Amino acid sequence: MKNVIKGNVPVHLAIIPDGNRRWAKRNGLEVVFGHYKAGSYDNIDEIFKEGQRMGVKYMSIWGFSTENWKREKKEVDAVFDVIMKGVEKFRRDAQKNKIRFRHIGRKERIPIALREQLEKLEEETKNYDKFNVLLCLDYGGRDELLRAVGKIVSSGVREISEEEFSKFLDTSGVPDVDLIIRTGGEKRVSGYMPFQGTYAEFHFVDKYFPDFRAEDLRNAVIEFVKRQRRYGS
Repeated sequence: MKNVIKGNVPVHLAIIPDGNRRWAKRNGLEVVFGHYKAGSYDNIDEIFKEGQRMGVKYMSIWGFSTENWKREKKEVDAVFDVIMKGVEKFRRDAQKNKIRFRHIGRKERIPIALREQLEKLEEETKNYDKFNVLLCLDYGGRDELLRAVGKIVSSGVREISEEEFSKFLDTSGVPDVDLIIRTGGEKRVSGYMPFQGTYAEFHFVDKYFPDFRAEDLRNAVIEFVKRQRRYGS
């Protein structure tokens, strides 16, 4: 069967969807159209379904970083608008296919209407475990670590292990990242899940994310399976 991959596929696969603005400029379009193309539900759904078919259990995608607030308001609004449009479609699929949803990142700064919908989706799917989708929205790795430390200080804990520390992260209860894919040709992870991705493998793709397809995801996983992970040994 085409979808069967021999070997250990990543349990947790994370995507940094870069290149939306450059894709729009290359095609003679306004920047916002890059986000609408990349974030369209059909585009994202195709990628998630391919992950499921290959046996991936958790897929994280970085929708908006803590640094992205520096961009023009029109562009920021477009990102939140495209996410809002996809929530209802995803809700139907999540309920049908028992998919659990989590919002990873700060909550208080995103638009209230969107925050309420994301909270509702989290609550509705909290008991599902067939497949897991994590949307990183208003997320930054350093910001997450600082917030985790703040929670630890408030809790009064004096001594803490790595395992205990992970419970204070936004991804509490989620396995560490095995594979991080970044599109758009950049060769960095920009602080994406620094604690969770300590031993993650990296796969960089030159394609801009609006052109990233299920086949590209499959190729990344096939390459991952071929690698020998040593974990410092």
